[in-house]
Amino acid sequence: MKQIIIIIVSAAFIFSCKNKMENTAASDPDIKPKTIVTATYPSDTVQLNNTITLNATAAYLLKSDVKANSNGYITKMTIKLADRVNRGTLLFGLQTKEARALGNTINKLDKSFRFTGTSTVVSPATGYVAMLNHQIGDYVQDGEVLAAITDADSFGFVMDVPYEYLQIIKDKKTLPITLPGGKTLQGKITKIMPAADAVSQTVKILLQVSDHTIPENLIGTVTFSKTTAYGLSVPKMAVLSDETQSSFWVMKLINDTTAVKTDITKGVETDKYIQIKSGDLTTKDRVAVSGNFGLSDTAAVKIQKP
Repeated sequence: MKQIIIIIVSAAFIFSCKNKMENTAASDPDIKPKTIVTATYPSDTVQLNNTITLNATAAYLLKSDVKANSNGYITKMTIKLADRVNRGTLLFGLQTKEARALGNTINKLDKSFRFTGTSTVVSPATGYVAMLNHQIGDYVQDGEVLAAITDADSFGFVMDVPYEYLQIIKDKKTLPITLPGGKTLQGKITKIMPAADAVSQTVKILLQVSDHTIPENLIGTVTFSKTTAYGLSVPKMAVLSDETQSSFWVMKLINDTTAVKTDITKGVETDKYIQIKSGDLTTKDRVAVSGNFGLSDTAAVKIQKP
């Protein structure tokens, strides 16, 4: 009899528990999965600089040729390749073919004649010896190029600037030039070429620097601001778009568990921030900056604390 009573009580207990579970399941709505996101507040104090970076190549715009001033043999040479010389420095000594053949015979006959048959060639500019074509003993013709001297006054960095940025460049007096290794020089804008490249539609600009020890053809970078703006902005990762990049939005948190799609209009964009020109957004609203990709409107979220 006791066993029958135990079985009946157990069955009633199980039936009661089953009913409670069914009632609980029926009363609770469908539970949405929550996406873990991180959130931040928009800022209205960030300065947005839309910058442009262009390459600039070190170059000498002018190289002066050192030419022989008579036919003859090179009897003296005071320079080597890459030497620095000043304007007027003696570079070469020349002796005519006739003077070499006669030697000092004429002077021995008449000392007052003072015939030497020699001439000197001096540097036409201050700079470095960029090319050296001859050596002592060579016979050269009048007007033949003996060497080439870079003109230090023409040294600078040449930069190809797209025409649409030309006016921005003209408004500036100097631009920073960053060299490989991180060294920065201030380049003074001294020349703007009067012609544009027919294919690339760029204009060459010369930036002169005070350091003339930089090797020719070294490439540096010049960065300048295209536009500067202030206003409401959000981190770049907070802004989402469609496949055609024609509409943009952010996921705004209306509470700790719900994010809604909020359409915006973009303004100035940098590598870190995007300006919000219009949209239902203030500095008091929170926006999702990670975990927001692919979220639908009115998505269930869980904020991850940093």
